[in-house]
Amino acid sequence: MAGGLSSGAIEHWVRTGRLRRLYRGVYAFGHAQLRSEGRWMAAVLAGGPGAVLSHRDAAALWELLRPPRRTLIDVTTPQRSRKRVAGIDLHRTRQLPASSVTMRRNIPVTTIARTLLDLADVAPLHHLRRAVDEARRRGWLNRRQLDQVLRSEAPGRRGARQLYELLGRDRPIALTRSDLEERFLGLVEQAGLPAPLVNAKLLGRERDFVWPAQRLVVEVDSFEYHRTPERFEDDRARDRTLTVAGWRVARITDQALEHEPHAVAADLRLLVKRPG
Repeated sequence: MAGGLSSGAIEHWVRTGRLRRLYRGVYAFGHAQLRSEGRWMAAVLAGGPGAVLSHRDAAALWELLRPPRRTLIDVTTPQRSRKRVAGIDLHRTRQLPASSVTMRRNIPVTTIARTLLDLADVAPLHHLRRAVDEARRRGWLNRRQLDQVLRSEAPGRRGARQLYELLGRDRPIALTRSDLEERFLGLVEQAGLPAPLVNAKLLGRERDFVWPAQRLVVEVDSFEYHRTPERFEDDRARDRTLTVAGWRVARITDQALEHEPHAVAADLRLLVKRPG
């Protein structure tokens, strides 16, 4: 008996079209076509106890990527001896802690952090980058959860290195204000530009770097010091004051100084050489 039906009754309903067999032991009742959520749930059920949607299909369920065009559905199961299931790309693992499993739209699925780690193993780099960027845009890159997954579940995974590199930009760069100033001034010197005034008073406020002849102000920002709503609003108010007075304002982040120094130098050359 299954769900109150004998095996004979199930076979009869399959023959008459009332049930449609999706996988062994998993049927759709009265549906000729299933939506993505229905196909994903069916695949998870077919994966057996503890199975969850994962990899490319988990990324699609989280809306980090479009649903894959492939016919196979990614499912991860902690059962090492589980046989293959037609239509399912079954990933067997011993590393599937409860902290890496959640529910979305009533479907068991890997968390964002685990999904990105799994995706790094199977997806091309541009797809992984797109998923990371979308998770970042939605505010879903939980640093603590990512660190936990990378620390405990990433060793030995072939895509872990790529994910580390993509996520590296989200790690706080532990630079003090003086560190940022020194790094910025070193970049200015390397670019062959005239030295700016540092921490100069202008229109009643202290500004990071000022080129008076070019009427240019550059502020170097760190997320750690500018992430509160009060700081955010104050920064915009400072910029408006300068702009109304005829000054140009450029903001450069610590991340840009760390990861894109050549691009920052190129922009500075254009800004400093352009008349104010």
